Formats: sequence, structure tokens, C-alpha cells
Amino acid sequence: MRLVCILEGISADTPGYKARYAAFLEGLQQLGWTPGRNVQIEVRYAEGDEAAIRKYAAEFVALAPDVLVAGGGAPAEVVLKLTQTIPIVFVIVPDPVGSGFVETLSQPGANATGFMMFEYNLCGKWLELLKEIAPNVTHAAILRNAGTAAGIGQFAVIQAVAPLVGIEVRSIDSRGPAQIERAIATFARKSNGGIIQVASATGAANINLIIAAAARYKLPAVYIQKTFVAAGGLISYGPNFEDQFRRAADYVNRILKGEKPADLPVQAPNKYELAINLKTAKALGVTVPDTLLGRADEVIE
Repeated sequence: MRLVCILEGISADTPGYKARYAAFLEGLQQLGWTPGRNVQIEVRYAEGDEAAIRKYAAEFVALAPDVLVAGGGAPAEVVLKLTQTIPIVFVIVPDPVGSGFVETLSQPGANATGFMMFEYNLCGKWLELLKEIAPNVTHAAILRNAGTAAGIGQFAVIQAVAPLVGIEVRSIDSRGPAQIERAIATFARKSNGGIIQVASATGAANINLIIAAAARYKLPAVYIQKTFVAAGGLISYGPNFEDQFRRAADYVNRILKGEKPADLPVQAPNKYELAINLKTAKALGVTVPDTLLGRADEVIE
């Protein structure tokens, strides 16, 4: 019986999580690994809490699993500080090289490899989409984890694009549900605002709260994955997380069969998807341009 541990920075009820976990299990089963028969899978959900990530990471390292899967940048960062020997496959990590997780994408060089969430230049596209779908927006709140390399990198790209699209941006450091709620309420006091939820474990763990707050305060918002749009968000642009977890199953399989993470290149997304929720747009009083609808991979009505 082989042991695979999965540490998620989000919560189990985060929109889209069940589908991506199912894709991972399906990928493993197609490769001959059946939970309870020849592989044991342990999962922990940190729910956006940094202390919980550290706690569960330490527990998993003590178990010495055959492979440790880190879902997101925050879990990957913590487990890599705790072990240089346990094979790690990270998934949906924004900047593995800049974060110091691997030496290069083609030659990771240590005990970790995996799947990059996106290249940072994608972040500027979120601000462009916000302006395109809501031309009246003049200022935007960027919800991020300010203390992480990914949070800093994403915000830097958005700041660089902001003057070009005529939007002033400010950072909201996502530290917990009460703080996020207060920050959005304060931001909404000024008219013509919008929101961008960048990639972060805390943001994903609190995404239902963020979607509800955006609706309550009539704030057009851009998200990173289409499952957030299916849950009521306005628009998203980003990779397919289910596909990344399905591909991660292949790396887990290869490591279980003897390959080393250092020999498996970090992979980037195959494509990015644009999704729009017309019901949410109507509730916000937003008229979605036909040009934008024509480019959408998925339109929810």
C-alpha cells in the first residue's frame, strides 16, 4: 500500500474543488491506482489559514508519504521548507521559479516538480477584462496574499497595466473572512469600483463570501477560474484546474514507479478559459459587449 498525502490551502467546499479532486482520482485509477487497494490517500484542508497549513504540513512530513501533493503556492512553500527528501508534486502554483520551489521549469533540480498555474503576464489581462466588461470602473481592489511571492508578483503586473487602462488599483490583503468582508465594504463606499480576486489560498477558501459581497455592493469582479463564475461570479480568465489535477495524477504515478521529481519538468497550462455569467451581469446592471461574448469559452445564463 503506497501513501499519497494531499495538502490543500483551500476548503473542501470551495467551488470547483470536488471536480478537480475527482479528476485526480480518475487519473490515478486510469493508471492502475485504486484507493484502498494499492494506494492510501490522505487529504487535509487548511481553509486559507496559514497556521493550519503549517500544522498539516508537519503532520504529513512525519508520515513520510511516498508522494506529497501540494495544492497551491502556500502549501508548496511550507512543505518544501520541511523536507528535501519526500517527493512533492505541486499543482496550481503561480510562480515556482520566482518562489524558489524549483531551479528552472525544465530542470526542477530537487525533490519537487508540478504544474504552474499561469505566467504573470496573465494578471494584466484581468484588469483589461474588468475595464472591457465594466467601462465605468475607475478604481479596483486587488484581493491577494500580500506576504507571498505570488501575491507580490501578481499585484506588480496589475499595477504596471493599471495606467494603460485608466484604473487606479489598491491592494486588499486577504487574511480572513471578517477582514475581507470589512475591506470590501469600505472599498464599496466609493462609486465606480471593481474587484479582482487573484490566485491565493485565502481568497479561494473565502470565495463564496467574496462573490456574495461583490453582489451585495454591486461590484463587477474578475476571478481566476470558471467554477467561481458558475458559483455566481461575473467573469473569469484562467487555466482549467481539473486538467492540472488530472495531469498531476500522471506525475504521481511516475514517481510511485521510481522516477525522480528532479527529472520531471514543470508544466504550464495548455490553454486559458474565459467564462461569463450573464445572470450576474444583469443583476449588476452590466451589459456584456458582443465582442467579449464571442471570445468566451463558457457563457452561463
